[in-house]
Amino acid sequence: MKHTFFLLAFLISAVSFEQQKRDLKLNKNTNLIDITYYHDKGAVGQFGAYTLNGLLQGEWLSFNAQVEKLVSANYDNGKKGGKWFYWTNKTLKEVDYNENGIVNVIELKNKGSLAIKFNFQQIKKHPKFRMLFYYKWFVF
Repeated sequence: MKHTFFLLAFLISAVSFEQQKRDLKLNKNTNLIDITYYHDKGAVGQFGAYTLNGLLQGEWLSFNAQVEKLVSANYDNGKKGGKWFYWTNKTLKEVDYNENGIVNVIELKNKGSLAIKFNFQQIKKHPKFRMLFYYKWFVF
């Protein structure tokens, strides 16, 4: 199982290195720095927020160059926490973290429709994703 997580971490790193452009914006309501990374051809690769001292904070979403979701992650002052979701071609892995430690792992195989609850508040912050969300995000 550790090998699978190292492979997923490598995949996320590879996606991050592919990304060239980024947009940074100070969110005065949350006092966080909202950031969006883009792939070479302009597709969104990742978005989330940093604290003012550079720690990952809140929900982060990662996409491949075809804008298919790869990872939904949650951070609390730079530490992994809550539920993370990892998508591959045929599986969805739900990983529960608590202060950077893995608490539980569930793997679901795609054998039909699957309903997933997402935090829609993050999507609302990024108008570029509204139409894309309704079109692509429930497709595996």
